[in-house]
Amino acid sequence: MKFTLSWLKEHLDTDASLTDIEEALTRVGLEVEGVENPGEKLNGFRVAKVLTAERHPQADKLQVLTVDTGEQVLQVVCGAPNARAGLVGVLGTPGAVVPANGMQLKVAAVRGVESNGMMCSTRELELGEDHDGIIELPADAPVGTAFADYADLNDPVFDISITPNRQDCMGVRGIARDLAAAGLGTLKPLDAEPVAVAGAGPEVRIEAPEGCPAYYGQTVSGVTNGASPEWMQRRLKAIGQRPISALVDITNYVMIDLGRPLHVYDKAKLSGALTVRKATAGEQVLALNEKTYTLDETITVIADANGVHDIGGIMGGEDTGVSETTTDVVIECAYFEPEHIARAGQKLNLTSDARSRFERGVDPQFLEDGIAIATRLVIQLCGGTASEVTRAGTLPKVGVTTGYDPKLAETLGGLAVPAARQVEILESLGFTVQPLDGNGDPVELDAGFDALRVTAPSWRRDVDGPADLVEEVIRIEGIDNVPSTPLSRVPGVAKPTATPEQKLERKLRRTAAARGLNEAVTWSFVSESEAAPFGGGAWTLANPISEDMKVMRPSLLPGLLGAAERNLKRGATSVRLFELGRRYLADGERVTLGVLLAGAKTPRGWQGGKAQPFTAFDAKAEALALLEAAGAPVANLQVMGEAGEVWHPGQSATLRLGPKTVLAAFGMVHPSVLKAFDLDGDVAAVELYLDALPGKRGGTGFMRTAYTPPALQAVTRDFAFLVPATLAAGDLVRSVKGADKATIVDARLFDVFTGTGVPEGQKSLAIEVTLQPGEKSFTDEELKAVADKVVAAAAKQGAVLRG
Repeated sequence: MKFTLSWLKEHLDTDASLTDIEEALTRVGLEVEGVENPGEKLNGFRVAKVLTAERHPQADKLQVLTVDTGEQVLQVVCGAPNARAGLVGVLGTPGAVVPANGMQLKVAAVRGVESNGMMCSTRELELGEDHDGIIELPADAPVGTAFADYADLNDPVFDISITPNRQDCMGVRGIARDLAAAGLGTLKPLDAEPVAVAGAGPEVRIEAPEGCPAYYGQTVSGVTNGASPEWMQRRLKAIGQRPISALVDITNYVMIDLGRPLHVYDKAKLSGALTVRKATAGEQVLALNEKTYTLDETITVIADANGVHDIGGIMGGEDTGVSETTTDVVIECAYFEPEHIARAGQKLNLTSDARSRFERGVDPQFLEDGIAIATRLVIQLCGGTASEVTRAGTLPKVGVTTGYDPKLAETLGGLAVPAARQVEILESLGFTVQPLDGNGDPVELDAGFDALRVTAPSWRRDVDGPADLVEEVIRIEGIDNVPSTPLSRVPGVAKPTATPEQKLERKLRRTAAARGLNEAVTWSFVSESEAAPFGGGAWTLANPISEDMKVMRPSLLPGLLGAAERNLKRGATSVRLFELGRRYLADGERVTLGVLLAGAKTPRGWQGGKAQPFTAFDAKAEALALLEAAGAPVANLQVMGEAGEVWHPGQSATLRLGPKTVLAAFGMVHPSVLKAFDLDGDVAAVELYLDALPGKRGGTGFMRTAYTPPALQAVTRDFAFLVPATLAAGDLVRSVKGADKATIVDARLFDVFTGTGVPEGQKSLAIEVTLQPGEKSFTDEELKAVADKVVAAAAKQGAVLRG
């Protein structure tokens, strides 16, 4: 919600400073997101008069002007066709910064002639689109005056955040009311005196009262629809609204000024009575945003004999909109039911300023005053004669009455506020307050009272009960005055609150970071196109905030791939990311850790030559290291099969604990997936499925067992086997390691050979076996026995000891 300081003072009589107003707004719950003074960017620009204009000696299209700044006469080179002696315009003096392009003006020679600044156009000052010539001001404009002061542009613009429950502050007057209650001034009375009327009003019928309970209409005949006055245009422009015409600008002005959306129809374009009804399935309307919307029977519309002309409470139609030729208008002031507006807007994916106010709930009792104010503005600015007001429907009952004990401010809100002060606060906010004695009978305020009967004003549909009244009292009195009171603490040592799952996630984050990976936090929602390579999403949002965030992610890789793509395109040479989050599958959420490696593993150098890319073995190393940190039995894991369609065939696999329990997938991402994410080069990745990790035995902690090194030195023995070329080396290593579990503590592959001496269809695998003696050293007989067991275990895999 934006408004200017001068606009606020139309409703609030105050001498408070800008800083005081800004602090008070935040204090009462209207958070200030920013304050900007458009006049500040015009420092150095002043009203100036051209005294003489002569042709530039070196350029036919330039003129050399002498310009009176009020303090001195300067020479300025200008190329504007309308520059002439006697013209009063705007001069940017040396040191000023041109708003349109950020250029700082300085004394400079233009084609050999010194120029001391620049005469400016409206586009250069960001005050319009005119760039055909310099600004021409009235001849009596005071020369030497700062242009921002002359044009009333020193008017700070507030941008405040309105919470959904504060529909009353969707207009400047509601904000002024809060500030007045907070002691920053006095709320000015609102002039809602009806204009003189003649003749019957427009014909209106309501056939869908559940969507629009009440509809007021008034005709104004003989209007002239030109440009709105400068003061109105200036305020609308300051808050980002584009002035269109007087009739349209009036509706926008009243909506922002009073929080009351209106609509104006060109009466000549209507046929028959205005009817509030439900749309028929498939009915279409061309809205004011020049888009056509297909409606259904749940949407409330305003129609006539020719069809739909207005999506009720959201946006008017193009067919009956006013134009410069409009002479007779019908002004609409209606109350639309908030829930109906919200559902219709969501269904049509259509937002508007009117919708944002109606779905929060506008004041239903303001229809009479709203149409009177709008009609008076139309007659003042456009002329014409008003008809009587047509009132259709019934206004909903509003204003909840609540019994209230003033002691609740302290017991519930934590701040002791005198009862009389609470009455003052509530009445200043528009509440009706009746003091009661101990028997519940009305009494005078100064006679003392025990309780209050409080009725909420019609513009506060959010207030419903004593707790809401406490909130009103505390926020106006000052929430910063509520003392900070610590919660009582149970004696003794606090127990740990982190769950085993949380502890595991912390450890994995530390491990990943220690390995040089950078943590990424990506959206849990992805687009349908991003989810498609991963089999699509199991869960799709019916009402997403955008099409790019429609599907709950089936994998962590889409987010990581998107992050890698953005980083690489911005000059990153190596991307090492990890993310710990949830995948959303058909049967529920799955805790997952994703790793992505892209770009160069090592940069190019004089020793290493070309930059080296990441490989599937790098992904495997990350997977094993992270699984080991998670407490998985890494030594017992099997590398099996390919990881799936997302992964590159032949360059990916899974890590399993047994044939069915998949703990991780790793390898190179499939080129087709990389193409979908606009990535070039090779990308390695890992997904760890933390929900598949086996539970820890003997406790849930992560404390390591005491370090007890063996007393005797380990012994190593090397074995070389001839095996079928299709045999996975991991299977052979696993068999060898299990040949004698009491003695063999480790086995690892250290050589693969397929050259001369190795038969066709076979390969040579060399394995180093580590033996750990117990209480005494091994004898030759014991070492031979272990060797025999190793050879026998290898033979079961089709391996033969090389000679």
